[in-house]
Amino acid sequence: MSQPAAIQTSQEPIPFWRDVRILAILIQIAFVLIVALVAGMLYANVTNSLAQLGITGGYMFMEQSAGFEIGVKPIAYTPANSYWRAFQVGVVNTLLVTIIGIVLATLFGLVIGISQLSSNWLIARLAHAYVAIFRNTPLLVQLFFWYFAVFLRLPRVQESIEWPGPVFLSIKGVAMVGPNGTATLNFWLSIILGGLVIATAVWFTLKRRQEQTGQQSPRFLIAVAIVVLSAVIGWFVVGSPPVALSIPELQGLRFVGGIQLTPEYAALLLGLVIYTGAFIGENVRAGIQGISKGQKEAARALGLSSGQSLRLVILPQALRIIIPPTTNQYLNLAKNSSLAFAIGYPDLFSVSETILNQTGQTIQVIGLIMISYLTISLTTSLLMNLYNRRVRLVER
Repeated sequence: MSQPAAIQTSQEPIPFWRDVRILAILIQIAFVLIVALVAGMLYANVTNSLAQLGITGGYMFMEQSAGFEIGVKPIAYTPANSYWRAFQVGVVNTLLVTIIGIVLATLFGLVIGISQLSSNWLIARLAHAYVAIFRNTPLLVQLFFWYFAVFLRLPRVQESIEWPGPVFLSIKGVAMVGPNGTATLNFWLSIILGGLVIATAVWFTLKRRQEQTGQQSPRFLIAVAIVVLSAVIGWFVVGSPPVALSIPELQGLRFVGGIQLTPEYAALLLGLVIYTGAFIGENVRAGIQGISKGQKEAARALGLSSGQSLRLVILPQALRIIIPPTTNQYLNLAKNSSLAFAIGYPDLFSVSETILNQTGQTIQVIGLIMISYLTISLTTSLLMNLYNRRVRLVER
């Protein structure tokens, strides 16, 4: 019996105007072209408008002499310097508020978050009241309160309030004991940097060995020990101490030595820390409560105290819940620092506003402000995302 002939089928190619993949690519290309066309039209419109007003493009005006003084200048600056230098002073001032504010707000928020869950009724109620008050009050109002109602109401320098430390509070701000670098500071820091490089190499070597052999080792503690050891050895190698404590002393109408915080900086930092700390405290509370009760019972069954249970079992697991919303608060703190102009602190936004008023280069100066804040935010997000990836729960 003969076998039926195989039926041959031929599939005709799909026309490109009906191919979903080609249509998707064409739509994306068309979208990019439309965006580029609109951006080009906007750029041409802005350029023509600026030309009609007699405003030139570019940033050559930033090379001109600034001609204005800046009250707080952590880096060398005089009115004879360029606008670029003045802008750099504003950036450094913003970074000083942002970095120190993030560290202090994190510590403060951690204490507040744990206090809300305290078994002590009074501590828990006070923590809840603090969060309710400062979370629901505008930050600008809080800055006005700290600056005008607190720091500007302090006594004169000659009658300053002295706290242990010593710390002196007066209408001129805060004066406290602080480190003062000596001639051997740079040499000592270079030794520490060398120790940091060695510690990083050792950390990666131990990590690679663990991946290959499965043999675990406390590589983090080893790396920290190397850095600390390099700092200790360097302290004795350089000869004279690289850092000496400087105590503020009253001379005439001002304090000399130590760390000097202007009332504007102190009010801004205090306001940002207290405001942001309230939000971080809520994140910590939610993270701790998000851990199952079984984990706490297991820690108790192992004989751990409440403090050990919180430090070794609860908080490490709660970090994966705490970190994402806390990253948003770090970004908000950096952007909220722009409210410094309201109390006269020369931050990035305040200095840039002065440059804008003197030069009239609105587009260029606003572009610099946006790029600066964007860089700070993206860098903060990158670091926090890397840390979040390190502590997140890996499921199989």
